[in-house]
Amino acid sequence: MSASSAASDVKVVRVAVEQAYDVSVGPGLLRTLLPAVVSQDRVALISDETVMAAHGEGVVEALTAAGKSVLPLVVPPGEASKSLERYGALLEALAEASLPRDAAVVALGGGVVGDLAGFVAASYLRGIAFYQAPTSLLAMVDASVGGKTGLDLPHGKNLVGAFWQPRAVVADVNALRTLPPHEFRQGTVEAFKHGLLADGDLLTALGAGWALDAPAERLTAVVARNVAIKAGVVAADERESGVRTHLNLGHTLAHALEAASGHSLAHGDAVAYGLVTRPSWGAAVVT
Repeated sequence: MSASSAASDVKVVRVAVEQAYDVSVGPGLLRTLLPAVVSQDRVALISDETVMAAHGEGVVEALTAAGKSVLPLVVPPGEASKSLERYGALLEALAEASLPRDAAVVALGGGVVGDLAGFVAASYLRGIAFYQAPTSLLAMVDASVGGKTGLDLPHGKNLVGAFWQPRAVVADVNALRTLPPHEFRQGTVEAFKHGLLADGDLLTALGAGWALDAPAERLTAVVARNVAIKAGVVAADERESGVRTHLNLGHTLAHALEAASGHSLAHGDAVAYGLVTRPSWGAAVVT
């Protein structure tokens, strides 16, 4: 693929918050665009065991080839990694490596990794640069955009955290090919929620033929449309004091179900239950 054709395959959505940033969506971006947008020379790459095995070697090679010094930090997959203990261990690892204030944290993975790595970046040395490289559909269409970071406590989900916007988000739709169908479904539920809130055409796009093996152009278009919907809401209400709460459609029951199941019920499946049992849709979000 030539540079010009590769560029034409990428959709870029601007998130117009106080410190605005771009979300780039397209195929092959982990090796091509990610090293270019990360401007810092020292990088802590936080991922989980599953994603690191699938994509980590290539990302480390690409970042290293671009002149970066990379510190890979790997956590177990799953919601249990969003803990104070795991968070503390990552901070200790950054301190042990003498990572400076002008370094960066890159989150390579799904929503759990993004939430955890984002809060590490927000709090280490009172805040260092943060980049999102989502590899799950759920993270691409939702969790990687908007600056929410957080950890869980025994009393509930995401009770500790900070708003810490990334410098950039790089969503490589080729990474979706490595997902099991169950994980792809989790992101589809969040995309469906965005369609309910803001775009009936998106609901149509999630109909026949929407699957892991859909053409890259279709994956890119659907992910980018979801990002645009969320970006519009986030720009209007960066810290969730008003209209951004609409993005929590279905999530009140979902979080309760996740907690009651000990997080054995996946987030998207829990949101699906929340959507179908909601008695009233409330006001629509139009972007």
